[in-house]
Amino acid sequence: MTKQKGFTTTLLHADRLRKPEFGALHQPIHTAVTWGFDDVQDLVNVFQNKAKGFAYSRQGNPTTAALESKVTMMENGLASVSFATGMAAIMATVFALVKEGSHIIASSYLFGNTRSILQTFTEIGLDISFVDATSVENIKAAYQPNTCMVMVETIANPATQIADLENIGDFCREKNLIYVVDNTMTSPYLFKPITVKASLVINSLTKYIGGHGNALGGSVTDTGLYDWASYPGIAAVLREQIKPELLGITQIRKRGLRDGGGTLAPEAAHSISVGAETLALRLERSCGNATALAEYLQAHPLVSKVYYPGLKDHPQHELSKKLFRYNGGLMSFALKDGVDVFAFLNRLQVVIKSSNLGDTRTLAIPVAQTIFFELGIEKRAEMGIPEGMIRLSVGIEDREDLMEDFKQALDGTK
Repeated sequence: MTKQKGFTTTLLHADRLRKPEFGALHQPIHTAVTWGFDDVQDLVNVFQNKAKGFAYSRQGNPTTAALESKVTMMENGLASVSFATGMAAIMATVFALVKEGSHIIASSYLFGNTRSILQTFTEIGLDISFVDATSVENIKAAYQPNTCMVMVETIANPATQIADLENIGDFCREKNLIYVVDNTMTSPYLFKPITVKASLVINSLTKYIGGHGNALGGSVTDTGLYDWASYPGIAAVLREQIKPELLGITQIRKRGLRDGGGTLAPEAAHSISVGAETLALRLERSCGNATALAEYLQAHPLVSKVYYPGLKDHPQHELSKKLFRYNGGLMSFALKDGVDVFAFLNRLQVVIKSSNLGDTRTLAIPVAQTIFFELGIEKRAEMGIPEGMIRLSVGIEDREDLMEDFKQALDGTK
């Protein structure tokens, strides 16, 4: 029996083992929109899900398929669908699977844009309850007979709350609920949601998996744990064509991707696929830098609070140690009242003022005035976001340079 290769070895050789033309080590970029068939029956078979193939690139091509295969391997899943962005993946999942009259339970700490799109869904008739997902008891209290889905993140952005992932998974299994876990903040290197019985795993491929800030992308992975044959929201036409275990992911591809149109461009898929090869190396460096920086900031007299699961006083520190390989590269902190947040940020020289995260470079942004501005003060307070919070996505710079940059910026800020 062949021994299972390690995480990075598997990624490095994934394209080669698909045997691209001429011995290429990477899957080539296929820019074709349409695909020709010598026999029209072959075209019909692809359309009717009787054969694998590509009919029209809005719902996938060989380049995106190769990336999807990599994501599926990373997540130990059954199959994946890629999208133009992480938000497109989230929207497509709800759009494809949730029907009128259904109820969703979602973490109140969801990323601002995720919460915003769910709020939009409520305005067109979906019933969604937002609860504190750090305890399964809040999920249980929100459960209704028409609940069909629970949606959480592993580590919340930006205040780093960690959902009660295992217990929520057990509850979803008991009630036959679709359990959607957004793994963006941890990535499949730090954590695999299949271990907590997730049904579907979301990743913003833009972030740690792509890792270089040069391509947008998102994905949905089916873990194979949910019984889609029992789910009433599956289209009858698909039940006649698709194996039961593939019903959910196929409906997401057909109704979420094909009909929704959030297609990942092949050039972006190629960049993400190549970037993914160094995921483990990058995360080990950024997590180490984040831990050192969090400890430094916690001890600084101008800092009132640091939000990082690697700190012992974090409410879910022990849970983070139990679930995740490392504590992540995302952290936030608040300067004490009276300290000029903008002046501090403008003094940073190595750290970039930017809205992205999961990059190789360290990025900083004032949260309340930017990515969570539209939610308003009340909702920010509900989500545990103070008005003076700064979010950091810690990169892979030399640690000494990062620490010196924060030291000089804090020393020069009043």
